Amino acid sequence: MAAKVKMYTLSTCSHCKATKQFMNDNEVDYEYVDVDLLDGEDRMSIMEEVKEINSHLSFPTIIIGERIIIGFREEEIREVLGL
Repeated sequence: MAAKVKMYTLSTCSHCKATKQFMNDNEVDYEYVDVDLLDGEDRMSIMEEVKEINSHLSFPTIIIGERIIIGFREEEIREVLGL
């Protein structure tokens, strides 16, 4: 079974767009949240989630199973996903 993939992204971030495109091109199922499109409590809550795993609050923050990858690191993502 493939690892669950969740990403925290920004709608305007070129690295985030590249990561989504990579996932789509490789037919990887993933969930994502465009943090900058959230408001109020929703945004604050998600920002706290991100801060717990990435203290720099940089994007994309990608969680693949138990592994956390910060930024669009294609080789590392391929390795973790077994692509």
